[in-house]
Amino acid sequence: MLQETASQATTSPEKTQPVNVAILGAGDIAHAMATTLNGMLADERYAGLVRPYAVATRNSKERAQEFANKYGIPVAYGSYEQLYEDPQVDLVYIATPHALHADQAIACMKHGKAVLVEKSFTANAQQARRVLEVSRDTGQACVEAIWTRFMPSRKKLVELIDSGVIGEVTDVSANLSYPLEHKARIMDPQMAGGALLDVGVYTINFIDMMTPDYHLDRLNSVASFTSTGVDQQSTTAMWRSKPGKPTVMATATSSTLSVGTRRGMVMGTKGYMIVTNINNPEKVDIYNNQHQLTDSITLNEGQITGYEYQVVEAAKARMNGEIEAPSMPHADTLRVMEIMDSIREQWGEVYPFER
Repeated sequence: MLQETASQATTSPEKTQPVNVAILGAGDIAHAMATTLNGMLADERYAGLVRPYAVATRNSKERAQEFANKYGIPVAYGSYEQLYEDPQVDLVYIATPHALHADQAIACMKHGKAVLVEKSFTANAQQARRVLEVSRDTGQACVEAIWTRFMPSRKKLVELIDSGVIGEVTDVSANLSYPLEHKARIMDPQMAGGALLDVGVYTINFIDMMTPDYHLDRLNSVASFTSTGVDQQSTTAMWRSKPGKPTVMATATSSTLSVGTRRGMVMGTKGYMIVTNINNPEKVDIYNNQHQLTDSITLNEGQITGYEYQVVEAAKARMNGEIEAPSMPHADTLRVMEIMDSIREQWGEVYPFER
C-alpha cells in the first residue's frame, strides 16, 4: 500500500469495502475489542463498515494464533512488524500499555494505516504532539479510544445541561477507582503505570465533556504513591471558566487501591445530576433544589459492548480520508494530555523514560 500524503488523503474517494481492522496486542482490552468487532459484523447498524482482519503480538505467533482462533480472525502475526507491513490492514487498534502507544501509532501511520489508540493516548503531551504531527504529515486518521467520548450518553448529558434543568453549572465531580495493583503494567513506571493514565483519565474527560468550551484557569492536586513509585490515589481540583458563565469548580478522584463509586455529579444553581458509572454511563438521576428526584433516564441502551461507537468514527475517518474523529478531535486529546502532565508535575511524578 502506498503511503498517502495529507492532501491525497483528504481528497480520495470514500472507501466502499469494509475497513480491515487489526488489533495490536492481545491483553484484556484486545479481547473486548475482538468481541466488539464480531458483534458489529452481526449487527445491521454496522453492516459492511468493518471487518476483524488480524491480530499481532510482540513475539509469540502461538499466542496470536490462539487469539485469532477464538474470535475467528483470519490473520495472526507473531510480531508487530508483520502487521505494519501488511498492505491489507486499514485500521489498527493499539491495545498495549501507554508507554508504547506513540512509537506504535507512528509506525502504523508511516506504513499507511489509520490508528485507534487506546487511552491514555500517550504517556505525555510531548509524545502526543509527535504522534499528531505524523497524522497530519501522512494524512492518516488518528483517534484516541476514550470510549466515553463517543457514547450516546455524552450527547444526552450535555443536552440536559443545556436545557437548564439544573440551572447554571457551578460544580462537577467524578470518581473512578478499581483495585488494579495485581496488574503488572499498573505498577510499572517504565510502562507509565499508575492510576492517573489508566482510570483518572476518565474523570478528567468527564469534567471536560460536562463543561465544553471552558478554559482551565488553574488546578491543585495531591497524590500518594505505590512502592514502585507510580501514583496510587489522587484528588485534583480544577477551576474552569467560560465568558458569561459562573466559574466551575471541578474535582477528579482516582485510585488503583479502592472500589470507587464510579459516580459523576454535575451541580447547578437549580439542582443537580448524578451519573451512575462514568466509565460507561448507565443512568442519570436529576434532582431539584429541594433534593427531590424529578427524573431518571437510562443511558447507552442497545450497545454491543460500548466500544463500537469509537470504532465507527475511526473507520469512517479512514473511509473518508479524514485525520480525526468529531467526538475526539486532536485538540481535545492534546488538551487532556496537557492537563495530566500538569497534574504529574505538581506531584513530581516522572516516568523513567522522561528523565
